[in-house]
Amino acid sequence: MSQLLDDIVLEIADAPHSAAALTLYALVSTLEFEQAGYLFKLVKLRDLSAEQRQLAYRLMDLMADGGNQGEQWDQAKARMDELVRAG
Repeated sequence: MSQLLDDIVLEIADAPHSAAALTLYALVSTLEFEQAGYLFKLVKLRDLSAEQRQLAYRLMDLMADGGNQGEQWDQAKARMDELVRAG
């Protein structure tokens, strides 16, 4: 996986049901739906620390570069799904 996706997986793994983890997970999940316009409530960024917001911004940049698809993305998303479900 890319370093960014690894960092997000680690952030979620640290506390899967925390507001920050669920916010990052929601952003990742949203970035899979281009036709829906990647709808994400930006006010949720308030649930993140400055460092976590940097991850979110980098994630949005990854999407702008088309990195929100492919094998690395799918593997990271599957791991995030597992972490959040297992809580």
